Order: sequence, then structure tokens, then C-alpha cells
Amino acid sequence: MPQASDEQQAQYGEGDASFQAAGAREGLQKLVNDFYDLMEQLPEVKEIRDMHPADLSQSRDKLSRFLCGWLGGPKLYQEKYGSIKIPSAHAHLNIGSRQRDAWLSCMQKALETQPYAMSFKKYLIEQLYVPAERSRTRD
Repeated sequence: MPQASDEQQAQYGEGDASFQAAGAREGLQKLVNDFYDLMEQLPEVKEIRDMHPADLSQSRDKLSRFLCGWLGGPKLYQEKYGSIKIPSAHAHLNIGSRQRDAWLSCMQKALETQPYAMSFKKYLIEQLYVPAERSRTRD
């Protein structure tokens, strides 16, 4: 798999470069599906899985739509669900550093299965720390 050059990497986060690097909506849907599939399989993230509804359909839809807009693509989350305020959307959950890190670990495993450039995988997991941290509701 080809890796992005330093010039390409510098463009992540500009315009829709990250959205395109992720394979646009189709690529993000695959990432999200792999993420939630892993969440259902990995015992080390059971606590995170238990914070979600039994039917993950809406969770999958919300995360894929959020990632589309967050990565510079169409604002699909906003079109369907309105604006997102990450802290208030997670306020009802007991999310601390351990739960944040479990979520990120699951996402890292999902990223490993994607055909993205290694530089983009690294960039994306580093960027995902920000919304994951904003989801924390306690220390």
C-alpha cells in the first residue's frame, strides 16, 4: 500500500483532504462498521459497548455521519441530527480516561484493517484523541 508523501500528509486537515484519504463516505462507513464490529467482539472494550444501545444501527449512522463532516466532507450529521455538541451528547455516560482510551484502542484496531496510507492512519488516530477527550464526563 502506498504511503502518502510528506506533501500529502501536510494537507490532511485542509479542505476535504482527510475525507478523501479516508475513502470518502464509503471508506468511513467501512471504518465505522469495522469499529463497531470490533467493539462487539473485544472483551477489553465491553464497558464501552455496554454504553451503547443493543441495536448499533443508529450509533453506526451517527459516527459515520459525524466523521464525514469532521474530516471535511459533507455535513451529514448536521443534516440528519442537527449540530453536535460532543460534551452534552455524552453527559449521561460515565466516561473517564480509561473509557476514552478503550474507545481509542478499538478505533486503532479498526484503523489497522483499513487500506489507508500509514501516514493517514497515524494522523487520524492522533486527531481522534480530541473528540474522544471531549467525550469524557469525569477524570
